[in-house]
Amino acid sequence: MTSKRNMVAVSLIGCMLAAYGGEAGLVDYIDPRIGSEGLGRVFIGPCAPFGMVRPSPDCTPSPNSGWLPMPERVDGFAQVHVSGTGGGPKYGNILLMPFSDGLTRHDIYDYRDEETILPCYYGTVFRDSGIKTEITASDRSSAYRFIYPATGEKSLKIDAGFFLGESPEPDAREAQQFVGSEVEILSDTEVSGYSRIRGGWNNGRAYTVYFYVKSDVPFVETATWKGNDISGAKSQFDSGNKTGALLRFPEQSDTVNVRVGISFISPLKAKYNYEKESAGKTFEEIKGDVSSKWEGLLEKVEIDPEAPEEYKRMFYTALYHTMLMPSDRTGENPLWTDPEPYYDDFYALWDTYRTSMPLLTIIAPHRMRDMVNSLINICKRDGFMPDARSGNCNGRTQGGSTADIVIADACVKGVEGIDYEKGLEAMLVDATVPPGGNEEAEGRGGLREYLTLGYIPHGIARAGNRTVEYSLCDFAIHQVAKRLGHNDLSERYLRQSESWKNLWRDDYEHDGARGFIMPRDAEGNWLDRLPFGHSKVQSPTYVYTPLTFEGPWYTPWWNMFFYEASSWEYSLSIPHDVPGLIEKCGGADAFDKRLDTFFAKDYFNVNNEPSFMSPCLYHWIGRPDKSGDTILKIIEKNYNDSAKGLPGNDDSGAMSSWLVFNMAGIYPNAGHDYYLIHTPLLKSTVFNLTDGKSFRIVADGLSDEKRYISKAYLNGKRYDYSTLRHADIVAGGELKLVMSDKPGKWGKKMFKEN
Repeated sequence: MTSKRNMVAVSLIGCMLAAYGGEAGLVDYIDPRIGSEGLGRVFIGPCAPFGMVRPSPDCTPSPNSGWLPMPERVDGFAQVHVSGTGGGPKYGNILLMPFSDGLTRHDIYDYRDEETILPCYYGTVFRDSGIKTEITASDRSSAYRFIYPATGEKSLKIDAGFFLGESPEPDAREAQQFVGSEVEILSDTEVSGYSRIRGGWNNGRAYTVYFYVKSDVPFVETATWKGNDISGAKSQFDSGNKTGALLRFPEQSDTVNVRVGISFISPLKAKYNYEKESAGKTFEEIKGDVSSKWEGLLEKVEIDPEAPEEYKRMFYTALYHTMLMPSDRTGENPLWTDPEPYYDDFYALWDTYRTSMPLLTIIAPHRMRDMVNSLINICKRDGFMPDARSGNCNGRTQGGSTADIVIADACVKGVEGIDYEKGLEAMLVDATVPPGGNEEAEGRGGLREYLTLGYIPHGIARAGNRTVEYSLCDFAIHQVAKRLGHNDLSERYLRQSESWKNLWRDDYEHDGARGFIMPRDAEGNWLDRLPFGHSKVQSPTYVYTPLTFEGPWYTPWWNMFFYEASSWEYSLSIPHDVPGLIEKCGGADAFDKRLDTFFAKDYFNVNNEPSFMSPCLYHWIGRPDKSGDTILKIIEKNYNDSAKGLPGNDDSGAMSSWLVFNMAGIYPNAGHDYYLIHTPLLKSTVFNLTDGKSFRIVADGLSDEKRYISKAYLNGKRYDYSTLRHADIVAGGELKLVMSDKPGKWGKKMFKEN
């Protein structure tokens, strides 16, 4: 799997670090190009961990991350982006664009002649103008270095009206919509203003991004524009039109350093962010600072130093992707003021609760603490916790109220600094308060029907996965209530967590498997055909099967019975009650055959989250060897260190964190305190914990021939179980896996009692 292209890339990284006085480290193995093309959609620009600012090129108004590979044109460099997301775009605000003309137009773009993409650094040279742009970033400010050719004008555009995903259709679904902008030239080195945009993927209310731009070279000529009118005015106030500024530098100024402070509060706060993070620092110093931050986080996980270079790039880039989002906007919340942490761009918890959040619980529990406290506080202030949130606005829900699972995961693993009583209150809001007409943005849509019928009937959007996921969320409430000593509440939600069984159609057979979660109406009738359309004369229907992923073109995908998955997938997605699932499937032998069919026929969908835990289901029938085989085949076929090295939308690091866990040989069941042990790709992985302890996973004798666990030892003692408790990890120590060339008896038992 080793890629010659990426060997060259690593060499280039080393050269760049040497050029800027840096030392080689784990950050060398980050390749931002991995997953940047195809379905991955990752952000490729420089940024700090969980940073508020993510500058990068914007190649058209359409792609979610802003960037597209050459030869697509570049409209400029915006300061705020997301990473790995599907659906409609969000952000792409405050665009800078160097150019070589006079200040007579603002419809400016260029093409890249070359491009350098490295961690903490982006550089490109434009084909037409010959201008070189270099970018790095801190938490809340961007640093640019523009190197102009000796001849020609030396100009810069600041576009306060630019954003991603603009649509000519007013209020188009998931498109961002312009609200207003403002720009002011404060001096011969300073410009400030804002951009106000609404909509996007979460169809959210308006958000405002304020900016402060500081140049180290004075402007010798300036202009501003509103709409299509360019003038010599020093400012353009907000009147519902796009605005911006055009700046020209002296003819002899070949190199211009520009800093951009960003804020969601005010222009003065944007200036403060610049002064705190960038003022007085060179480009190299800012780049070195953010590189050190990443190095400190990457050092939380050390892998086998003799691992293939490709594996190192895959692993550390995946770890990096996991910590790009959500955005830490503590102190940058325009909606309320309190001392609680504030995180935005949970985009979306439906994706990240499964692997991203559990990974942070191990390597950065203080981040997990702050994120959970932020979710609880959002409920206090906005009424509900988000399933997704972006631009200071909840939305949109895809299935369950998955913040419940995030809280439960932190609770059962003992993350400190969280008021779990308040957390339970927020979870109960999700479980008991119908969100009214706002069910697309928060809470549980169809809650009344779920509570009265025990399932969500067809006719309510996403009835299938909502029923399944509400059951899991109810189990999360049970987990937290149990640990807080609320026994009656715990028992109630444990019973309610079996609601998925009310949509289990025992007699339905498909491809040798019996029993599936299938559509049911409010009267209790099973539906083999589903209606579509709103005709009052005819009643058109289409056949629904366990393989129906999306309906015919005439059915709205967002209102399907299952969201982004089929019944084959969701009928195996009962992570809180796998023993109950096995019983429903007809027992261990039938379950084994069903899983074999699921993977052999490619009913498993590697590029989306509902199937994330499915490869580990063999554990529950005493076959962790088959779990390991399946996972290794999935990685080998679908993951690599190329630009198309992720099989689906990275979704804020979800796809990447799945890879991190499985390369290490453990997998979390979110909302539970254990990890499923299976064959790793790496001979050793060390988790360096926050209290100075470390936990080491060693695969003794691992090779292409020896890929089965024959014995295991935990801290030197024989360990026969195929799961590992979180408490064992945080206590520090070693899990030694002895590898063999064929499956043995190890792992027939799953759990050791606490």
